[in-house]
Amino acid sequence: MNRVCLVGRLTAKPELRYTGSNIPYTRFSLAVNRTFNNANGERETDFINIVVWRRQAENVANYLDKGSRVSIEGRIQTGSYTAQDGSKRYTTDVVADNVQFLDTRSQTEARVNNQTPYDYQDTPTNAPMNDVDVADDPFADFGDNVSIDDNFLE
Repeated sequence: MNRVCLVGRLTAKPELRYTGSNIPYTRFSLAVNRTFNNANGERETDFINIVVWRRQAENVANYLDKGSRVSIEGRIQTGSYTAQDGSKRYTTDVVADNVQFLDTRSQTEARVNNQTPYDYQDTPTNAPMNDVDVADDPFADFGDNVSIDDNFLE
């Protein structure tokens, strides 16, 4: 089985392109933190090439920017080509079947408009949520209240 799941941040604004048969696609690099620290106690980052096709490519190009946080599901695809100097080059890409936008629109706009610096470190999961903007609540239009209670599982 060839399946890949990644969560990371775009390293540059994706650029929409078209094949000779007018099929939209975009390529971008995704910065993904490793889950462990190196010998110096630092967390390293991998930069993974992503390819997205058709309607999803259009959405990625229209709504994402450098630093946008996304979740990618897809498959690894390898290939090769002959460079201009005659040498053979090998490629490895993740072809995305599903791209989930993890930033809210206001977070993306704030980053783009203010050019605020960001890093590839994600907010720790145990960080206090006191400063969460209710307008950014993805479940605001869900209808019923959602109760998150660990005792429910027992």
